Amino acid sequence: MALNPPIRDWRGRRCWILGASTGIGAALAQHLLGAGARVALSARRREPLKAMAARFASAPRGAGSEEGGAMVVALDIRDAAAVARALETIVSKWGGLDLAVFMAGDYTPMRAWQLDVEVARGMVDTNLMGCFNGLAPLIPLFMKQGGGTIALVASVAGYRGLPQGLVYGPTKAALINLAETLYLDLRPKGIGVCLVNPGFVKTPLTDQNTFRMPALIGAGEAAREIAAGLERGRFEIHFPRRFTRALKLLRLLPYGLYFRAIRRMTAL
Repeated sequence: MALNPPIRDWRGRRCWILGASTGIGAALAQHLLGAGARVALSARRREPLKAMAARFASAPRGAGSEEGGAMVVALDIRDAAAVARALETIVSKWGGLDLAVFMAGDYTPMRAWQLDVEVARGMVDTNLMGCFNGLAPLIPLFMKQGGGTIALVASVAGYRGLPQGLVYGPTKAALINLAETLYLDLRPKGIGVCLVNPGFVKTPLTDQNTFRMPALIGAGEAAREIAAGLERGRFEIHFPRRFTRALKLLRLLPYGLYFRAIRRMTAL
């Protein structure tokens, strides 16, 4: 059952990816550009974005992708004014926006006895407050347009507490709650809201992990999963399902059984 308006055709679709320079964000940008979408690429570092836009501009395109194009709009998602200016730039050039994907995120593995308040504040500002910085100008635009889709990229780390996720996990749990609340408010107004919960995906962030990551997939596969979920109008897009379904079952356990299972699984 589609809970959001399905995206039937990416050609000419105006998309904004916040956090497009590496990992899943870069892979999703490449996927959507290849499908004919127009994609605004945002991240703090301008050079990787410019390189990506140049690579796509010089690459052969498949049938039906002639309408695609990349726009580089560098910003720091922690700067609310910069995010609002970036949206103004996009709208002034494209006349509107169809999809915004909040992909920007930060991750530092941390145990309770390693708590660093400054590092924690940085993750909260990027992972959670960064979304609010974008939503504040974006929601009025979509309400004025009478449509559009917001995709928040959280993580299965937000389902329940996990070792090394002392700060990262709570920020992602907050995004899950935020997406659910946004959906209740905005879907009746014609605006789609999508929640993306990846499992382990090989990116520069997960390369920091020192433990075995079950069902690890590549960023390209993750991008295809996200695009397919948007095309089907799903609310929650979670992958890889062989892993995320197990975690969904684990979060139904009472605390005693859950803590025992996680300690056994992680050996941490």
